[in-house]
Amino acid sequence: MSWLKALGATSPVVAAPMAGGPTTPELVLAAAGAGSLGFVAGGYLTADALADQLARVSTDTDLYGVNLFAPNPVPVDRAAYTAYRELIRAEAERYDVELPAAPVEDDDGWRDKVDLLLEHPVPVVSFTFGIPDARSLSALRGVGSLLVQTVTSEDEARQADAAGVDALAVQAGAAGGHSGTLTPDRIQPDRSLTDLVLEIGTVTELPMLAAGGIASSDDVAAVLAAGAAAVVVGTTLLLSDESGASSVHRTGLRDHDRETVVMRAWTGRPARGLRNAFSDAYDASAPTGYPALHHLTRPIRRAAAAASDPERVNLWAGTGFRAAREAPTAEILTGLAEVSPEW
Repeated sequence: MSWLKALGATSPVVAAPMAGGPTTPELVLAAAGAGSLGFVAGGYLTADALADQLARVSTDTDLYGVNLFAPNPVPVDRAAYTAYRELIRAEAERYDVELPAAPVEDDDGWRDKVDLLLEHPVPVVSFTFGIPDARSLSALRGVGSLLVQTVTSEDEARQADAAGVDALAVQAGAAGGHSGTLTPDRIQPDRSLTDLVLEIGTVTELPMLAAGGIASSDDVAAVLAAGAAAVVVGTTLLLSDESGASSVHRTGLRDHDRETVVMRAWTGRPARGLRNAFSDAYDASAPTGYPALHHLTRPIRRAAAAASDPERVNLWAGTGFRAAREAPTAEILTGLAEVSPEW
């Protein structure tokens, strides 16, 4: 991937943006120190908070990017929202927290964040959840940012290619956290990452950064051999020294008897995480609706995290979570890239 190397990358292993706390400026800087591209996770941050993180990173490296949640609203049915709120009310009462009575529908401060990146350009901007409007893409390209779009299928890859982005972040169903699918009302088919890379490679010549279930250097080698220009890892970094994952999240990841499943219970949008009491009890009843359900369950998640209760907080994780280990980020990334000295 010539543009990735031009940024100064010497490794084909990219550090994923993990919103909500796990990706810290220190993690992004550690990745850069290992020759890897890291992404500041702009999701859920205010524009001011994002500016602070970008300032901390850009002071020490030019090898970084930022990820934004692009608007692709999934309005929740009001009656379904009310019914789900009533269903999970006992969990809120457990921690004496209030749940929003009405759905909160927002765009994660999209325009403010785009304006920030136009005023203070960054090397790479990636998008998930939706393909940005043509005006925003053109403006970001105009200030010199390279643009990367998350896709989960051949059709989405075609749409992203037509929008004029520079590269694709190809995400398979094994990836932890939210699916970047453009059609969140449907859970994507369970295809291996190598198969997905091969399939998307038949419909576009855009370089691919491939994500989902990467747990070893052999996985990296297989995905690169399938045609990806680089791989993206997130879950394997959650226990790293520089990770901002909460203590309860770390506890869940160390429990190798758990299994992952794609669920809507927490945010109304499909996301892979570790099964727990909350997901088992409520996932089948959760309506589609993002970000309304994200805001609905947030008081419970925050209270459970503060109480170190792994059964009532979202424990995002990919299928390779058992490979996560406590070590410096640079050491983990370097180990995963060992099979590709010629990259």
